[in-house]
Amino acid sequence: MTHRRPKLLHSAAVALLALALLAGPGTAQNKGTTSTLRYGSGLLDIPVATVLPHLTITGTYSGFGISIDNTQIIDRNGNVVGQGPAFDKWLSDGAIAMGLFNRAEVGISIQHFDDPDEGGNMLGAFGRVSLLPASIRYLDLAVGARYVTAPSFGDDYGNYDFQPSRFAFPDSRVYSGYNGHEDFSSTFTPYAVATATLPGFDAGPDYDITLNLGWGSGMFSAGSDLEFYRTASSNGLFMGSALNFSLGGGRFLNLMGEFNGFDTNAGLQIDFGGLRVGAFMLGLQHDGSSTIQSRKFGILGSIAFCAEHGGLCSNVPEPPAPDTVMLPAPPPDTVVIERVTTPPLPTGTPTSICLATGMNVQVMLTAAGDTLVGPGRVSMRELGPGIVFAGSYAGDAEWFTEDEPVMVEERRFDKSGNPLRLDCDDIMQIAMHEGVAVFVQRSAEEPYTMVYVPIAAGEWQGYEYGLQGTRGELQGNSN
Repeated sequence: MTHRRPKLLHSAAVALLALALLAGPGTAQNKGTTSTLRYGSGLLDIPVATVLPHLTITGTYSGFGISIDNTQIIDRNGNVVGQGPAFDKWLSDGAIAMGLFNRAEVGISIQHFDDPDEGGNMLGAFGRVSLLPASIRYLDLAVGARYVTAPSFGDDYGNYDFQPSRFAFPDSRVYSGYNGHEDFSSTFTPYAVATATLPGFDAGPDYDITLNLGWGSGMFSAGSDLEFYRTASSNGLFMGSALNFSLGGGRFLNLMGEFNGFDTNAGLQIDFGGLRVGAFMLGLQHDGSSTIQSRKFGILGSIAFCAEHGGLCSNVPEPPAPDTVMLPAPPPDTVVIERVTTPPLPTGTPTSICLATGMNVQVMLTAAGDTLVGPGRVSMRELGPGIVFAGSYAGDAEWFTEDEPVMVEERRFDKSGNPLRLDCDDIMQIAMHEGVAVFVQRSAEEPYTMVYVPIAAGEWQGYEYGLQGTRGELQGNSN
């Protein structure tokens, strides 16, 4: 079957290239973090180079079913010599993972929990470290490892050196020491992986694309020369891709496909702001001839808890209130006169102001500097106290009037310069401070040095990182 390997790798490469060509200009963003079946964040079975944010904890359950009429009997030479009994079972896995310092991810898994005659306990641990700093955009590189304890089938099999299979259930045919074959060793699986994040087109839905390519030993390559264990093999090379759509309100849809060195897998996951559900199919290319070479349909559920915030993780802030300006209702039409003279509406230059919701609203600007809003072109100076613009503003907040700093991701930003006007098309929201949205320029790169908060409709105040030390030096010199 070795002739299938180049064809499969060629097909996978073409699929990844086609997804890459779908990407257009824009700003790449991470549309949620997908969960593997049993190894923390990633696609279905392969890792990615990104890691969970600091002190983010995820718990994942996955399960899939196998139902075949006969199993294969394998001799010590690795050849199929007969048919065994039917196999019909639902298999479950669980994992807990945690992100550390935005650079690492560690976790544990339970892949099988049963008596020794059925394979015994299979427990696992995993970890991954990101090698590129957060300031590098669109590309990530990581190294990691997985460890799974070997199954045990009691004393009926003598001194067999059983090994865990890639499907995370005990199989008495998977062991090291087949005559004339390489040693099968899959308990320890080191790997390296790279992930590229590509933005989607500006027009249409909000989405991005991730492409992943890596190599690993252990489960990604062990058993590549055993015919009953593989339909195709890449000797440790794995790859995968995901289309990540933002559905708004902290919800995401992720469509993913992968080749894990042996199997072609596909699935989808939906994130409801920290609660994730998914469905998947393993072994799309298999024909159902054995427990290993069969298609397996399964489901997944995951929960993400952000310890720093003390609640479920939501990937984006709640959507702001609708971008509306409320104006006084016209008086009832109860006055009848013989002649009505409608005064001309005030004139001005059409322009727009940026609200705290991140949306522009159309207004008129007069030559005298008045801002007119609404169909009646009412001056903002004449609006009553009950008339408000959409969004939350910092103008009357005590922390703003007292010149307190703004904290974003544990970094201090101090008030800088005079209020200014911004175009909502040029900025994007990155955080919340005391109930007020915090924005940055879309062209800015991390780590950010300047952020902006809305203080009134159309007015923004800049806050700059690193001013605290400068102000202290100036005060010392004046003394």
